[in-house]
Amino acid sequence: MRGKAQTVLGLIDPAQLGSTLMHEHLLWNITAPARRGESLGEPLNPGQWWDLLNSHVGNLHNTTQHDHNRAIRATAEMVAHGGQTVVELTIGGLEPDPEGLVKVARETGANIVMGCGHYVHDYQDPANTERSIDSFAKEMIDQVQLGAWGTEVRAGIVGEIGCQWPWTDLEKRTLAGAVIAQQETGGALTIHPARYEDHPWMLVEFLREHGADMSRVIIDHIDRTIFDDDRLFRLADAGVVLEWDLFGQENTYYAHSDIDMPNDGSRIKAIRRTIDRGHRDQIVISHDICHVIQFSEFGGHGYAHIHKKVLPHMVKRGFTTAEIDQIMVVNPRRLLTFI
Repeated sequence: MRGKAQTVLGLIDPAQLGSTLMHEHLLWNITAPARRGESLGEPLNPGQWWDLLNSHVGNLHNTTQHDHNRAIRATAEMVAHGGQTVVELTIGGLEPDPEGLVKVARETGANIVMGCGHYVHDYQDPANTERSIDSFAKEMIDQVQLGAWGTEVRAGIVGEIGCQWPWTDLEKRTLAGAVIAQQETGGALTIHPARYEDHPWMLVEFLREHGADMSRVIIDHIDRTIFDDDRLFRLADAGVVLEWDLFGQENTYYAHSDIDMPNDGSRIKAIRRTIDRGHRDQIVISHDICHVIQFSEFGGHGYAHIHKKVLPHMVKRGFTTAEIDQIMVVNPRRLLTFI
């Protein structure tokens, strides 16, 4: 595996990855566990698009996406606009579908890199509360080296390991296991931080204590977590990779915590400041699409949004071709290459 990237179709030369979205979901179920047994109910109503987008309507058709053909159409749109690779991070608790991802990859020609591990405490199997760090580590190592979720489809990255607030002991054990998996496989580790602005720094301290390779750790969801340059630059100085992965979410109103969600222009400005401080090799971006209403066929921005809208806008705002290539190609290629 060393020197290769691993997609759901097998090992490839990292040079084949090309332009990469580092945090997406193609097939998933983010429905709250307490509602998992309910009927999906009425289909999505386009007249409720805004309320669905802002999670003000709890339609389970919006939070459940197991339609392979829909995922194929959405991924093909990304490919048509210059995207080549999708990192798909639907993991334990979110109903991963490795064989479905294989089908999407074969039908679209996209490289799909699958994640592994477990999401936040509330979504984990209750039986996981009794598991040890080594148990989690072995599971994730096997998911990279042998196959995941009862299949022979292998993961190419560890995570997105989920954390909530307050940060639970179960989540800490899962993350400690993920660090061991990072060390043993030579893969990168991507982490969903809690919705608390000081939690990313807690992660840095925890990861240092457990011997993680900080240059191969990605802190997800910077957009909804870090809102000041002091915290942002402190993280960058720690050597971790910063992921702005909510591109396309242009609405202020964030359903999951009391923040004003930035728009794409604000994300681009934060990235500009980070580059100007010397951290160009620590930035990746994506959309983190995990609601059906975000698919372009339902009127959402879709997986092609970054290639269609964001990158041209970055050029208008003075980003060089080399800077964009670093964010979209070079940084993802480094992270997805096993060492």
